[in-house]
Amino acid sequence: MSLPHAILTALLERPSSGLELTRRFDKSIGYFWSATHQQIYRELGRLEESGLIRVLPAERPARGQKKEYEVLPAGRDELTEWVGRAEDPKPVRDPLLLRLRAAGVVGTAGLVVEMRRHLGLHRAQLAEYTAIEERDFSPGPSSTEDRLRHLVLRGGIELETFWITWLTEALDDVQSGAQPRRAGELTGDG
Repeated sequence: MSLPHAILTALLERPSSGLELTRRFDKSIGYFWSATHQQIYRELGRLEESGLIRVLPAERPARGQKKEYEVLPAGRDELTEWVGRAEDPKPVRDPLLLRLRAAGVVGTAGLVVEMRRHLGLHRAQLAEYTAIEERDFSPGPSSTEDRLRHLVLRGGIELETFWITWLTEALDDVQSGAQPRRAGELTGDG
């Protein structure tokens, strides 16, 4: 996914000013596609220059008024084409995984503290996602848009659940000096 596509998605959901868009990124899209405020504003300019979005006309022009953007038909076409485009999964690049690998050659000093910190962060994120799910997604009929949003949230919940399970087991292994379990041993498949 790219930032332009994230912005087009957000603007199709609701036309917004740059400030509103950055706030929405901080509260929703940013959970799975992060961007700085500078990156968002820079990309808004590029999308406008490319003819994919436009600034909505102001009711009363005023100096210093925030610009509100909407997606043009070319922007919707670009996003529609992108949704159907083939793209391979990206490799996981997590510094904690690299730290564990490095600990194999330099020792584990300080590693347990960092692993516990990460475990706490993942537990907090899971609690936040679960609260969002309870607040925003009640059982029963819902629109396609809401079902797809819920699927994205469920993906986040599953990823956090994975990290919590994995970190708990990894901490046990690191602290006890035990051999890490093989994938089949974790699931009972092997």
